[in-house]
Amino acid sequence: MHHFCSLIYFFCILMCPKFAVHAQGFESLLQLPRSGSPRTKTRAKRVLSVGDFGAKGDGHHDDTKAFEHAWKIACSFPVRTRILIPAGHTYLVRPVELGGPCKSRVTLMISGTIVAPKDPDVWDGLNPRKWLYFHQVNHLRVDGGGTVNGMGQEWWARSCKRNKTMALTFHKCKNLKVHNLIVVNSQQMHIAFTNCLRVTVSNLKVIAPATSPNTDGIHISASRGVEVKDSIVRTGDDCVSIVSNSSRIQIRNIFCGPGHGISIGSLGKSKSWAQVHNVFVDGAFISNTENGVRIKTWQGGSGYAANMKFQNVLMENVSYPIIIDQYYCDSNLPCANQTLNVKVDNISFVHIKGTSATEEAIKFACSDSFPCEGLYLEDIRLESYTGGITKSFCWEAYGSSSGLVRPPPCLICTDSFIKQKVGLAVAF
Repeated sequence: MHHFCSLIYFFCILMCPKFAVHAQGFESLLQLPRSGSPRTKTRAKRVLSVGDFGAKGDGHHDDTKAFEHAWKIACSFPVRTRILIPAGHTYLVRPVELGGPCKSRVTLMISGTIVAPKDPDVWDGLNPRKWLYFHQVNHLRVDGGGTVNGMGQEWWARSCKRNKTMALTFHKCKNLKVHNLIVVNSQQMHIAFTNCLRVTVSNLKVIAPATSPNTDGIHISASRGVEVKDSIVRTGDDCVSIVSNSSRIQIRNIFCGPGHGISIGSLGKSKSWAQVHNVFVDGAFISNTENGVRIKTWQGGSGYAANMKFQNVLMENVSYPIIIDQYYCDSNLPCANQTLNVKVDNISFVHIKGTSATEEAIKFACSDSFPCEGLYLEDIRLESYTGGITKSFCWEAYGSSSGLVRPPPCLICTDSFIKQKVGLAVAF
């Protein structure tokens, strides 16, 4: 409760009675260090500047080869090595793969700016999902307070939704830290972790226009042991998305909005099997988003979404602040009703307050064949942003509530209350 009061205090100093929060006020609480050359040890074998490998840093010449060369040397060193992207310079980098395993720990200090090519045609003949692609690297740290700019404007104009191009991708990486970075205007997803283990993400700013399509902020897929904290995500899609086969995910102290909120899923598309479990969201301010905290699954899929807790969340003008949607359909044509679905079980929502842009502030649309079970609500207060009323909607939603819950809950009560209370402490 003390943690939630602290969160409320930080937000309340920025807001009027209608929770009209100015994002820049919150950003001041998460101020990144000014870009500049970080302190480095002077031993030449330990610090490599991309300028030493021919990078021009003028934003026009292609510096891809210099980045590849610097990475190859750093990755081959038997001692800890730092690659420096100096402040005050802009480096144009084409799609590049930076792979491991490396002989020792590597730190990538991005103090300047890295920009992608403006023209999507650069990717012709290449994998359109990759720009800065790190794979099979252990003990990597990305830091420096600089900027990664995906130059996504032309991609958005072409509506390249089918090609989920990511600005920063980390695949099969272990013991990874991404800290003090600004990632903007990605072609689509900004930062993606796939098949990664033990990841810490902190003090990030991830920014794209609200109208930019499919620009997820932080995307987690098939990964375990991921912590995202103390960051600002303002994009056109999910602030954080957690999908297939991910577990032990913690999200703490996040500013989210605009966009689509914090989402589990979508899961089970095209009759696929997926599991996401042990997710803990603790401390978030979600503003002007299409959803708040959400679980979304496709009909026809299988697997489960289980053991999750969302707590200490403040909402401002959020459509569907609390939502479970097992009839998710991101298609121009109606999706056919199907029997199978991803099982949703043991989900808790605790200390969630603020304003809803829709009448249905709480929505649990669950499957007829695989109802939601073990849902739990405690200390919920969601008022109408426009001064109207709010209500709950439930379909095949089983669980219980405790304390004040507004709008009034509509869960089908079960005998599993004791089980739910025990399950509130998500294991990591």
